[in-house]
Amino acid sequence: MPNKKVKRIERLPLWSWVFFGIAALALLLWIVAMMSEGFANLFNRTVGAFFRMILAHMTSWLPFSLAEFIVYTVPLFVIVVGVIGYRRHCDTWRATGLYICALVSAFSLLFSLFVFSFGTGYHTTSLDERLDVQAVEVNKESLMDTAQKLVAELDELCEHVEYGADGFSVMPYDLTEMNARLLAAYEPISAKYPFIQSLNSRLKPVLASKAMSYTHITGVYSYFTGEANLNVHFPDYTLPFTAAHELAHQRGIARENEANFVAFLVCSGAEDVYIRYCAYLNMLEYVMNALYMTDIEAYRALLETLDARVLEELRAYSDFFDTFRDSVASDISDAVNDTYLKLNGNEAGTASYGLVVELAVAYFAQS
Repeated sequence: MPNKKVKRIERLPLWSWVFFGIAALALLLWIVAMMSEGFANLFNRTVGAFFRMILAHMTSWLPFSLAEFIVYTVPLFVIVVGVIGYRRHCDTWRATGLYICALVSAFSLLFSLFVFSFGTGYHTTSLDERLDVQAVEVNKESLMDTAQKLVAELDELCEHVEYGADGFSVMPYDLTEMNARLLAAYEPISAKYPFIQSLNSRLKPVLASKAMSYTHITGVYSYFTGEANLNVHFPDYTLPFTAAHELAHQRGIARENEANFVAFLVCSGAEDVYIRYCAYLNMLEYVMNALYMTDIEAYRALLETLDARVLEELRAYSDFFDTFRDSVASDISDAVNDTYLKLNGNEAGTASYGLVVELAVAYFAQS
C-alpha cells in the first residue's frame, strides 16, 4: 500500500507574514508610548478605547467568562497542535522550523492585541496629575488623618448595612444588579474625567472562584477577550470594590494602584449605600496596613475607634483568608504577576497595589 503524501509547509504562509508585520507595528507603537506620555495618552484614549470597546461588546453576551474557558482548553490545544505538527508538518527540520514560525506568528497576535487595546495605558500620565491631586508626604500623621476620615464615613454607612451571623456584611442584591449599579456609578466619573472610558459592559463571575482563591487573585481583566472577571468566592464587601477595579482596567486604567483609586472614586460616589460602604472599608484596609508598617501603636489606637461591626467584619475576613493565606499557587501567581508588572514599567511590581495609599492620602488632604 503506497504511503500517503505528507502535506508540509514549504514556505511561511502569507498570513504569518501579516501577523509578524502587525506585531512589528505594535512593538514600534509600544516603544513610542514608553518614550512619550502624550502619545500614550492619545493612543490609550482613542485606538485603545476602540479595541477595548469592541472586545467587551463581542464577549458581553456570553453568560460565562470566555477567558476562563480558553485557559481550561490550553492543555488540549497544546496537545492538538503538537499532534498535528508531528504528523503533518515535521518530517524535516525545515518543515518543523516553518511550522514553529507559523505558530509563533499566530501567538504574536496576543502581544499585538495587548498593545493596541491595553498596554499603552502603563505609560500614560500618572493619575494624580490627571486628577490634579497634589502629592502629600505619607507619614504617621497623614495616614491617621486619612484613616480617621474613612472611619467617620464608615460610622455613618454601617448603620444602613446588614450583617450576618458570620460577621460579614451582606450585599442586598445579586451580581447582575451590582453590575448595573457600578456601571451607573461610573457614568459621572467618566463624564468628569474623559480619560476614563464610558463603556457598557458585563462582569464575568469566575466558575472556579474557590480554586482561584488559593492564588489570592480576587479579579482579573483579560485584555485578549475584553472581560472583567470576578472571583465571587470572596466575602461580599470585597466584590463591588474588586469589580470596580477590574472595570477600571477595562476602561484603560492599567496601573494597579490607579485602578484601585478609580475604584474608590467610583464606589464612594455611588448612590447605593452598600457600594459606598465597601469603598471606604476596602480603602481603610489599605491605609491601616500602611499605618501598621509605619507606627504599630497608632495602628492599635485606630482599631479602638472602629465600630464593633466593622471590626468584626475585618476579623471575619482574616479568619476566612487563613484557609488560603499560605499556598504554592499564591507564590507562583504572585511571582508571575510581579514579573508582568515590572516588565510593563512598574518597578514596584505587586507592591504597587498598596501604592493607592499615596493617592488616598493626597486626595483626603485636599478634601
